[in-house]
Amino acid sequence: MKARKSLWAGLTALILSASLLGGCGSSSNNEPAASNGSKADSGNSSAKPVTITLMMSGTKAPDGQDFVLDILPKLVKEKFPNVTLETSKYPDEQYITSVRTKLAAGQGPDIFLVFPRNASLAVNDMAKAGFTADLSDLKFLDNISKGAKEDMSYKGKQYAIPSGMDMLGVYYNQELFQKAGVTEQPKDWPSFLEACQKLKDAGITPIVLGDKDPFFIQFGMYQIAANVVYPDDKEFDTKLQNGETSLTDPKWVKTVSMFKELYDKGYVVKNSLGLGSAQAAQNFIDGKAAMVFDGDWDYPTLTAKGASEFTRGFFALPANDAGKPTYIAAATSAGYAINAKSENIAIAKEILNYWFDGQSNLFKSWVDSNTSISVYKGVPLNHELFKTVFDDYNTNGNSIYFPNQMWVTGVAEEMEAKFANIIGGQKTTPEEVTAAMDKKYKELAKSKK
Repeated sequence: MKARKSLWAGLTALILSASLLGGCGSSSNNEPAASNGSKADSGNSSAKPVTITLMMSGTKAPDGQDFVLDILPKLVKEKFPNVTLETSKYPDEQYITSVRTKLAAGQGPDIFLVFPRNASLAVNDMAKAGFTADLSDLKFLDNISKGAKEDMSYKGKQYAIPSGMDMLGVYYNQELFQKAGVTEQPKDWPSFLEACQKLKDAGITPIVLGDKDPFFIQFGMYQIAANVVYPDDKEFDTKLQNGETSLTDPKWVKTVSMFKELYDKGYVVKNSLGLGSAQAAQNFIDGKAAMVFDGDWDYPTLTAKGASEFTRGFFALPANDAGKPTYIAAATSAGYAINAKSENIAIAKEILNYWFDGQSNLFKSWVDSNTSISVYKGVPLNHELFKTVFDDYNTNGNSIYFPNQMWVTGVAEEMEAKFANIIGGQKTTPEEVTAAMDKKYKELAKSKK
């Protein structure tokens, strides 16, 4: 996800774009930024000018300078005077479509964002197709957590650098909880439903979701699935790939049914299909709803000042049965890859080595701006709001990746479309949603063989 995200990650609300990128580095010069390809000499004035292009999905920072659009190019220029880094951001869907088209035409950016495992524009497909360069020789890899590196690897080689780890959860308004008499944070599904009912009875909209943006549906669905489908069968998706199970499994039907229950009982804002992610966020920060399902990547947006002043909280959606632990939906974030057909691979690697060296001004600026939770050794948690959930993650290890990272691209979109029918009042059943998901999975998996 930039879930959104993607999701996609998140991941994700991804809104702004800058200038369109050119081809695979606008300079045809492949001379390293310094005479030694492994060690840059920022004072090498004889090096020829080189332009490197970097393309990402994302939203321009709401306040101040944007790291990718403003800070990154400036700090790269300070270190490598002969290198001009041209950067741009695009909304998620536009980004994925644009990068695929450019790569297929041999005109992709030098550095671009890819997603973990089998997600859309994922590292497995990109490496298999020969679009991403092998980054196994980069100097800083030992400082990244093993799991995050594996999620960005293919056949034992590193093809992308993870930007962090993302968690889905529930942002909530503590004052509205208190007003409704919700004195304790819900710990299981029954207590969560009870809290929603108390909020509704108090005249408070319990949950706002921006379902006009289809990816938003994933934010609730994956958290429920983490507690229903996977705790007793963590290899479910591997079995799915091997044809040993199906998305029509009763646990997936239960997942869809539980999510549907929130809409059936009026706990989700009316006309959620008419609200985009930005509108849902505005509703939340204005104090018009007590909760919103989203990821850590939207921290700046969901903690921004709105029409109402209130204290935020954050917890993992407790879709677990009473007496069972809550599983967190957490996954490796999107990461940085180098175009295998770039004419400037050596220089692009120098930039990444400097960027992630653990001590440069560029690394420090990246850490300060990164909304994902760091997977880099020695970097502390960036926001106190996530501490309780993150501590639980580290202590108990009860977490499940975002399922679309293991599905063929198109299955999550089918899930979104069919569930939107439910939200819209059509007589679509959870069984029909999962049947459509399974059918799409089998069709797409067969076409990839």
